[in-house]
Amino acid sequence: MHKATLMTTYNRLPVHFERGEGVYLWDNKNQRYLDALSGIAVCSLGHAHPQLTETIQKQAQKLLHTSNLYPIETQQILADKLCDLSGMENVFFCNSGAEANEAALKLARLHGHNKGMDLPQVIVMENSFHGRTLATLSATGNRKVQSGFEPLVQGFIRVPYNDIQAIKKVAKSQHNICAILVEPIQGEGGVQVPDKSYLSDIRQLCDQYDWLMMLDEIQTGIGRTGEYFAFQHTDIKPDVMSLAKALGNGIPIGATLARGKASQLFSAGQHGTTFGGNPFSCACANTVLTVLEQQNRVAHCKAIGQQILTDFKTQLAGVKSVVDIRGMGLMIGIELDHPCVDLVSKALAQKLLINVTADKVIRLLPPLIINKAQAQRMVEIVCELIKSSK
Repeated sequence: MHKATLMTTYNRLPVHFERGEGVYLWDNKNQRYLDALSGIAVCSLGHAHPQLTETIQKQAQKLLHTSNLYPIETQQILADKLCDLSGMENVFFCNSGAEANEAALKLARLHGHNKGMDLPQVIVMENSFHGRTLATLSATGNRKVQSGFEPLVQGFIRVPYNDIQAIKKVAKSQHNICAILVEPIQGEGGVQVPDKSYLSDIRQLCDQYDWLMMLDEIQTGIGRTGEYFAFQHTDIKPDVMSLAKALGNGIPIGATLARGKASQLFSAGQHGTTFGGNPFSCACANTVLTVLEQQNRVAHCKAIGQQILTDFKTQLAGVKSVVDIRGMGLMIGIELDHPCVDLVSKALAQKLLINVTADKVIRLLPPLIINKAQAQRMVEIVCELIKSSK
């Protein structure tokens, strides 16, 4: 037995993975598993992708790190790509989604102080998830994440998700709001897809009151919903957007993108990072974006995601325990009328990796390279588990 030298921050499943290829992982007993979780929306190109492996090898032999005291070519290339894809104007690179959201919140504070606010406030949503640093867990709408870490960071006003009237009500009573931070689709909150007009209505309010519209696209970004960014399903653009997860396909990297007034808020010395945007992580992210484009993976995600939703709705029609089947692209949630965390272990026994979030929602985040046969197998196993679940 191993000594208890790891902190008890995770309840780990009893499986040890040793290698992966495409949508599959193999454990230390050489048993193969279909990965319908992608490392929680990270490995969108699957495992051991040959082009990314080549980039890792070449860049590791060339240069890993210099610090941001000097220009970094791969970082500039990546910034150009992300801005071209999103319509944003500039980027700050960091190491994770939480760090990307920290940068966004600092931009919001600067915006508020520039407007003369002593105590600027950010509107955030119930059941949201933005990270585990003190500021981002304070912004998160999950009491379980916050418990024990009080006093929380001040400066947040919480409203229900997908409720534009609640935001309008706060706008009339509060005069020190500087920004809204919202997920286009709530991931940890149960794959909650808002009304089609929700983001557009928020954009209108932000323009009306001179707030920054800040989108947390850490889980939804980089093709997951069938567009490069979830906001592209609408006709709006945010002022600030945070990215991470799939951007590096497993190599840690985060990004905070800005445009308009938000793009000019930071000045030299106001924010920084030691490792963020280093030559290695940016080279890997550049390859991820190149592969997505070359293989038309984002369009594939939209098409096969719609087929998966249709298959679930067909095969689970009439199953009383199913409350809702929802999602966009390859971000899919199946809500049951009872807690179903036990299905994670049962799926593992069927050699399928899934996740349950918000206690009652089966969350599926398969790699964007999943093919029709693999998707059908995933649907088949999940439907069998749901029908036998009590």
